Amino acid sequence: MNKTSLICGSIAFDKIMQYHGRFGETLLADQLHRVNVSFLVPTLRTEYGGCAVNIAYNLEMLGGDPLIMGTIGQDGGDYLERMEKQGLATNAIRTIDSAYTAQCFVTADLDNNQINAFHPGAMQHSHENSLADYLPLRVAIISPDGRDGMIKHARDCAERGVPFIFDPGQQLPMFNGEELLTFIEQATYLACNDYEFEMVMDRTGLSLQDIAARLDALIVTRGEHGSDIYAKGEHHKIPAVQAEQVVDPTGCGDAYRAGLLYGIANDLDWPTTGRLASVIGAIKIAHQGAQNHVFTAQEIVQRFEAAFGYKF
Repeated sequence: MNKTSLICGSIAFDKIMQYHGRFGETLLADQLHRVNVSFLVPTLRTEYGGCAVNIAYNLEMLGGDPLIMGTIGQDGGDYLERMEKQGLATNAIRTIDSAYTAQCFVTADLDNNQINAFHPGAMQHSHENSLADYLPLRVAIISPDGRDGMIKHARDCAERGVPFIFDPGQQLPMFNGEELLTFIEQATYLACNDYEFEMVMDRTGLSLQDIAARLDALIVTRGEHGSDIYAKGEHHKIPAVQAEQVVDPTGCGDAYRAGLLYGIANDLDWPTTGRLASVIGAIKIAHQGAQNHVFTAQEIVQRFEAAFGYKF
């Protein structure tokens, strides 16, 4: 059986800068209408990111079959080489020569307050890709990407009978209630964190029960409180897995979604799928950045059995 998982979403660089002071000591409350400040940032690091690659990175280590469909800019050559060295297929990634790769510029102070700027760049061209070029597919995920691309890819999946997870993430505010209703009608699964799901209910006017009834599964993640999966009238409470240490939550949601895709592609039941996803999230949170952790499928099995007391 074909187990290819199409992963539609962003490909991005994260530029992370550390300010060794406190924003509150520089920003004047009565002068915020005319801000003109500069922060000295002695440290700067670049992390490879973007939801699509984060998900694929974890799914590849699990032994899945991810296919990334996204857009990268004129500055993306090194990133493409990195993906290829990791064994990730890049044939569905389109290079936009007239744009830069999507980038998030993050400046954090000593209290971990952040001032962020996001440049979408090549991501705005994601609608130029077509999943019709990569059929057949076992499952797809529509993760945060260019607005037009998310709409197009969801419509294409629905028209071609490809089951997919709708994962709006940080792009959720771009869509109004009517558009979100359309996504829910087209999708097979919906995955959100608890805050995002409250926004989905508010904008659509639907209750949790209403939304779950329209899907094969509704997945709501709740951080250290685990996650909830509602499927076929059943509620599966998925416990969080204790992390060895909590270092950086960036990319944990994407790691969790890799577990969902693996479970769906391999016809695992929802309690097992959710617990697998939780194990991967716990491994990721113990490492800085979204793609700097490493695991083997054997390690996942061991961690799963240690955490839940039964065989994977």
